Amino acid sequence: MADRLYLSLWYPNFRLEALPAALAGVLRQFAQVGAKRVSAASAYPINFTEPPTYQRIYVEPPPTNFDPTVPIDPSADSSDELIDAAVAEATEQLHDDMAYEFEMRWQLWIPEGQDPTFSPLGLASSRDEDDADPDLDAPDSAWRLRAHTVRILGFGPSFDVAGYEQNGHLLVDFGIDSPWVPNPPLATPALQTPEDEALDETAQIHIQQNVEKLLAFTLLVEKNCGISSRLLWTESGKPLAEKLIARLQRVH
Repeated sequence: MADRLYLSLWYPNFRLEALPAALAGVLRQFAQVGAKRVSAASAYPINFTEPPTYQRIYVEPPPTNFDPTVPIDPSADSSDELIDAAVAEATEQLHDDMAYEFEMRWQLWIPEGQDPTFSPLGLASSRDEDDADPDLDAPDSAWRLRAHTVRILGFGPSFDVAGYEQNGHLLVDFGIDSPWVPNPPLATPALQTPEDEALDETAQIHIQQNVEKLLAFTLLVEKNCGISSRLLWTESGKPLAEKLIARLQRVH
């Protein structure tokens, strides 16, 4: 069953005035493993049931007949300036009862046809193009690189009754966890049991690559963003590591 994956971040002696810099810092770390610019930004008052008071789309979805050879990002040299500008504009009206959300994209391996939230949006960056293995992404492979949206949120201390005490001063929403613990389609699902679901070698390689990208971002944040603590967690409360181990052990 699909679960949702989050990364909560806490900062020492955190104040509202530090929120824009904290957001920019995390977005910059994400740009090292994913897209180099913000796709969209929003500001929500009070809680998420309220409509946003600010919203801007920076990267429009590509047309159906997109050209996958054309990167969706500018050069890496301009990424910090673009991120800083997006954060400054969204947080211009900084209030303690607001949440600020930024969307960015990265490319992850996903089984073909498994998850409709993944779409072929082209190359997210030259890094993804360099990392892609043409043999594993060959026409006869069931796995494809797909662009996926990640939401990075910063909370004012009074937003949603001080929800950041539980969710973090900043929260990274990675979306559903299928790229890391996928449930591959089964030829005869009615006859299969969980113990029968085994990952082939190609699936193991792609899951490992997805996990490495997730860990690389997490470690970059821990090293460069001055956080006091972090927590990688799932919506169901089941630890991601436990799910990964259970999945990978089935092939042995």
